[in-house]
Amino acid sequence: MTDETKSVMTRVRVRARWTRRELSRRLTRKLMLNPVTARSSTRRAALVGPPDEWATQRRFQFEFLTSNGLRPEHRLLDIGCGTLRGGIPLIEYLDAGNYTGVEVRAAVLEEARKELAESGLADKEPVLIHAEDPAEIQSGDPFDLVWAFMVLIHMPDQVVDGYLRLVLQRMTESGEFYANVALGDRADGEWQGFPVVFRPHEFYERTAAAHGLKMDEVGALGSLGPHITSHGSRTMMLRFTHASE
Repeated sequence: MTDETKSVMTRVRVRARWTRRELSRRLTRKLMLNPVTARSSTRRAALVGPPDEWATQRRFQFEFLTSNGLRPEHRLLDIGCGTLRGGIPLIEYLDAGNYTGVEVRAAVLEEARKELAESGLADKEPVLIHAEDPAEIQSGDPFDLVWAFMVLIHMPDQVVDGYLRLVLQRMTESGEFYANVALGDRADGEWQGFPVVFRPHEFYERTAAAHGLKMDEVGALGSLGPHITSHGSRTMMLRFTHASE
């Protein structure tokens, strides 16, 4: 590698860190100066979780992904994007056209479009897809990073299997898929008509392997940042990569 190439790569890394820090500062100012705007309306917030955690879970998602390598030039697939609780700062951070959100509930996705319009980010050209089956999702170039926050815990086994198949097909060879899950043998619960499913570690490891993916535990959600409270101690963050990596 030439000195000139090293210099260019160093400038790119510095720019990515600066962009992330600057957007984080801007996001923090928004949360502090106008918490009502930051967590949107109570009704919209309640569609995707506890309304009083709207702002903190939004910030957690942005900080987790950017600290784990997400850069503006990367393409991101956000599975279960909901009302863009996590999506808005990610759309702002990514280059235009690099955010794709998928949501199973059409009415919730309509609220996401309103959130996008109110945030003034339509020119970032995010792709928002309503899909009830992972097989329906067709979107451009492969994704560098795939994200599913508080989503796999609400999916039946066959839907989880379908999304892992999608990840195998649509994620770049060096890409990563992060998702938090509920591990254990507790009785399943229910939230807004969706199941809350507890599964053993072996289920995700076995299902990932069946699709040519490798699974690693990143850590309990509550240990990954100070911003998660209601679910942090009960769910585990997983990382899926191509088995060849």
